[in-house]
Amino acid sequence: MPPPFVLALDQGTTSSRAIVFDRSGHSVAAAQQEFPQSYPKPGWVEHDPEDLWESTRRTALAALAEANLDRAQVAAIGVTNQRETTLLWERATGRPLAPAIVWQDRRTAHACEKLRQAGHEPFVRSRTGLLLDPYFSGTKLAWLLERLPGLRRRAGRGELAFGTVDSWLLWRLTGGAVHATDVSNASRTLLLNLHKGEWDEEMLRLLKIPREVLPEIKPSSGIVGEVSTVPALRGLPIAGIAGDQQAALFGQACFSPGHAKNTYGTGCFLLLNTGQKPVVSRHNLLTTVAWQLGGGQPLEYALEGSVFIGGAVVQWLRDGLGVIARSSEVEALASRATDNGGVYFVPAFTGLGAPHWDPDARGTILGLTRGTTAAHIARAALESIGYQSADLIAAMEADAGLRLHELRVDGGATVNDALMQFQCDLLRVPVTRPATRETTALGAAYLAGLAVGLWKNRREIEALWSADRRFIPARSTSALRRGQACWRRAVERAKGWAVDA
Repeated sequence: MPPPFVLALDQGTTSSRAIVFDRSGHSVAAAQQEFPQSYPKPGWVEHDPEDLWESTRRTALAALAEANLDRAQVAAIGVTNQRETTLLWERATGRPLAPAIVWQDRRTAHACEKLRQAGHEPFVRSRTGLLLDPYFSGTKLAWLLERLPGLRRRAGRGELAFGTVDSWLLWRLTGGAVHATDVSNASRTLLLNLHKGEWDEEMLRLLKIPREVLPEIKPSSGIVGEVSTVPALRGLPIAGIAGDQQAALFGQACFSPGHAKNTYGTGCFLLLNTGQKPVVSRHNLLTTVAWQLGGGQPLEYALEGSVFIGGAVVQWLRDGLGVIARSSEVEALASRATDNGGVYFVPAFTGLGAPHWDPDARGTILGLTRGTTAAHIARAALESIGYQSADLIAAMEADAGLRLHELRVDGGATVNDALMQFQCDLLRVPVTRPATRETTALGAAYLAGLAVGLWKNRREIEALWSADRRFIPARSTSALRRGQACWRRAVERAKGWAVDA
């Protein structure tokens, strides 16, 4: 039998975490470190690539130390990551050539619009399952190669390496021995042929990206390399990789078509398992690869809806508005108001994601009066998370031709009982919070553990899932319908604000 523990590295948008899981899927130790965010221009969001690596390295060592484990007791490492964030570095030195362009960044909105006006979006959608939006990595990479002198030629000569965050971490963990990504992350680049699971030559030509700069595509579960650069982890196999939302779907044991989860993190991400068939959305959702297990197993797919600003709206209340000192205080502040007082908050700080896809939308608070208090704004901020997710679910039900019977939820904001009850009331279906809330890291651990035999199959993993609390609809539907109508009016007023900015 392999050693009984798996180390999951969860590199997120605002922090990096490392969690040690045992054979029962329980967390035995964890470490977390926040890192700086950079906003050099309106709509631009950047990270220092070294911050991503160093915070991951430090939390990995801290989690092992807390668990009092050495590498001989760890079966494998699983990696999960913020998706679409784009990095470019030199192969010879490993030196980053620019800051990481974060998934929230909107600098390529004009380039996407030009491609759309040229009539390319139907082709892009059919090949990749995605829309032409600055959210995805492809136009970010094209921007870097265009703006920095000589980089496209160097990329064509094989001197440069592109990667999403998983590729960057693999490169650093293996000392440059492995330049790879998994199919779930590759499916978020605008460069993957969704049906073949391979880089698409026509998409590369459209975006003028040399194939030589791209990583090798691997399954989500399978050994891709060994750690060589961190002495305490040296020799450990890196055996599972998945984008954070696909990892959460796996960690929630949503293995069958029709199972759905919503992650409430910096953004909100709703995924519905559609099995081995990619479902084309008619309501501006995304078709994405969920995962591919090793041993030549087929690709599995999901429908996805993305909310750009979910829990980040609480961070803004804390850091931007200063009405709370800690994020955990938002529930108490919001509870001081018996309702939202007619206030609706559309947190389109970086545009609107699905189902609207408006990069020119901007944050909007409507319904303010002299009687409006910080409590009303806090309540409206929390309600915005629920309203945005409800819009996604309505679109997803229409696309899939089914009615959701349960929503499994995870992520930091799920500790807020009032928000989960509001979400449940909006959807009119049970909302179930799992006993293990760090399901993103858990999914990476499961994928790695499957590859090394710690778990035999998905049935064994499914048996480990358990619920912490199940929320049942309680509020009247008439009041909720009125609220949703006001919310939709507010969204329309937020759209297109920055179109001439």
